[in-house]
Amino acid sequence: MPCIVTEESGGGAAMGNAQAIQRQMPGILESSAAWYGRDLLEDECWLEHLSGRENNEILSAVKSVNAQGISMLDMRKEDFELPTLGPRMLELANELDHGRGFWVLRGLPVAQMSERDAAFAYWGLGLHMGTPVSQNARGHLLGHVTDEGVDFRSDSGARGYQTRLKLPYHTDSSDVVGLLCLHPAKTGGASSLASTTTVWNEILKRRPELAHLWFEQWYFDRRNEQQPGEAPWFASPLAAWDGEHLSIRYVRPFIESTSRHEGVPELSAEQLEFLDLIDEILNEPGVALQTDFRPGDIQFLSNYALVHARTAYEDDDDPTRKRHLLRLWLTLHQAREVPKDFGRGYQSGEAGRGGIAPVPGHAEPMAGTYA
Repeated sequence: MPCIVTEESGGGAAMGNAQAIQRQMPGILESSAAWYGRDLLEDECWLEHLSGRENNEILSAVKSVNAQGISMLDMRKEDFELPTLGPRMLELANELDHGRGFWVLRGLPVAQMSERDAAFAYWGLGLHMGTPVSQNARGHLLGHVTDEGVDFRSDSGARGYQTRLKLPYHTDSSDVVGLLCLHPAKTGGASSLASTTTVWNEILKRRPELAHLWFEQWYFDRRNEQQPGEAPWFASPLAAWDGEHLSIRYVRPFIESTSRHEGVPELSAEQLEFLDLIDEILNEPGVALQTDFRPGDIQFLSNYALVHARTAYEDDDDPTRKRHLLRLWLTLHQAREVPKDFGRGYQSGEAGRGGIAPVPGHAEPMAGTYA
């Protein structure tokens, strides 16, 4: 369901560029993308279940690619046949881009599968929705989300998925991000999801004079994952509006750490006030939806329609039972258009939907995948 402008965006913006930007902004938006977590607690419309027939299709497809000796990186959608589930995955992909913006698919029988077969099943499902893109400088097309004992708060090159720490609300640099749970944490590790359209609406209601800042240029830290010869930062607006879709990218830690680079200005008082208001809204009771991970759960969400966060977690003392999620970043086969300067910088000349290009000297041959 497309977004509908129901009123003019708020007045009182600053003169000059802010007024020009405001004329291009939407007003309050009403759509299925504008939701509050409190309304989804009882209405589990976001929770999808795999049927026995669909799981049989998945297991059959895994068996088929194994029998043919097809590696993960060589696999095509046509190799992973899903007669019933394939069309459903396309419908779910459309829900990510044009609907609520997320869902959880429950019931993949990972306890009955090897880790490799579970990964192949997950990869095959992803191919029916889009194309996997690199998630880091190492070129990981299939990410392994486990605690690597680093601290992204003190290590400028660390990423949140490498830790067990609480992660703030953020988006990733692809159309959608997916997580398959192989092993949940002993305690904690819940996923928190929030609608960026809801945040947009709340700011228009509370502080309309700040709304133009969504469309101003902001500096983003590349966190030491730039290509040779590239600047260690890039500039992009936080939001894009095409008359139908509102797309938002938000990674506050990457915005704040950019000032460590020469030539990048410090954040202004108005910018900090704006960021604080975003975080205040996101952390208010009832705005976000918190979900747990069960073995076999697959969560996919739009990086334009949602921000996501994670609670801190503790692992089991048994190393074989550590929290372990598999992650995919996908460029959807059928996706909304975003401007070239939106999220730009992770791949030269590309919008931010294309992932993080592998850096020479850091890329790994199999990039986290299985042969």
